[in-house]
Amino acid sequence: MKEVNVFFAGIDWADDHHDIAVLDQEGHLAGSLRVSHSPAGLAQLKAFLLDIAGDPQQAPCFVETNHGLLISALLEAGFPVYPLNPKTVDRRRKASGAKTDAIDAYLLARTGRSDLADLRPLQPDSPLLQELKALIQSQTRLLNQLTACLKAYYPVAPELFSKLNQPCTLAFLQAYPTLEAARGASVEDLAAFLRRQRHPQPQRTATKIYSQVRQPQLQADPVTTRTKSRLMLVVVDQLALLVEQIKVYDQEIHRFFDLHPDNPLFDGLPGAGKRLAPRLLAEWGDDRERYSGAGSIQALAGTSPVAYQSGKYRKAHKRYACVKPFRNALHEFAWQSTRKEAWAGEFYQRKRAEGKSPSTAVRSLANLWVRIIYARWLKHEPYDASTFPAARQAHARAAA
Repeated sequence: MKEVNVFFAGIDWADDHHDIAVLDQEGHLAGSLRVSHSPAGLAQLKAFLLDIAGDPQQAPCFVETNHGLLISALLEAGFPVYPLNPKTVDRRRKASGAKTDAIDAYLLARTGRSDLADLRPLQPDSPLLQELKALIQSQTRLLNQLTACLKAYYPVAPELFSKLNQPCTLAFLQAYPTLEAARGASVEDLAAFLRRQRHPQPQRTATKIYSQVRQPQLQADPVTTRTKSRLMLVVVDQLALLVEQIKVYDQEIHRFFDLHPDNPLFDGLPGAGKRLAPRLLAEWGDDRERYSGAGSIQALAGTSPVAYQSGKYRKAHKRYACVKPFRNALHEFAWQSTRKEAWAGEFYQRKRAEGKSPSTAVRSLANLWVRIIYARWLKHEPYDASTFPAARQAHARAAA
């Protein structure tokens, strides 16, 4: 039987060029190249790899990203792509004491060659899920700009209304762009403003806002307040023009979510609702071959703690290297589930009684939810509220 040679391609990507280093099975350099980030450059990259390996399947590519036109071009050409955590390669980069794009490409190839058995190739989500995720990310980026600006000089503002991306909130920020402006308004002024915005509870909300803005608040210096408030008004003006488009985004998100085959599973999670269910599906994905088990999802989403032991010293700390949007969605869902699912509320209260902080208790609950969702997700079965309590009772009887 003819021996099949595998070559390992490390690709250090950048906005305008990519460096490639290819190692053979013995770890010797089989070739290196720099190409431009252009149609001609990507065509040159694919030809270069095929010239060395012959078959795209025999040239796994290792890159510190999992999206973009470079990744799409490699996948379309049939090359296996393995996304690597930048921190993994960074440890070897520091040990080498040198830093160039060519060296980074070589380290990527060397890491892929040594760790291939522990890596999983990138499997793109379905087109439907990719579009759903892109819509959610676009909406999030837009709102994050406004949130970051307000936190810099007007941190109480995001707390005054349930949502930033609604006309009433944006109109309030235009009318009262600083804390001083909000404090200068009477309850009657605020109630009249809210009535003009057709707020459902103008008097009650006006009283709440009047009280909140008069509580002790962190305040920026006058220069920061002037510059940030001007920037905020620019962002709000842009958002005001895009509110209708955001509504279209919401409609599109829910339309894509309703069409997805995994809709019943995520839509049926207690407390997920119309806002969290699409986010959970978008971050989780729909490829059943992507994860080796629930543990890999727990690590990816940061719900499982990181163990540390040195001699007799032992501890566990929060996992920092994770997908932050995934972690946020799971933590928010876990908290909402305590209000909708009895056993989830009991679990949270038990952790609090053990002395755990609220965030640690929610993280522990999210970690448990990952195992439950993963089991149902593998079987394409919606969550059944009776399953977990029944399994817990059966486990308790078996242990007795």
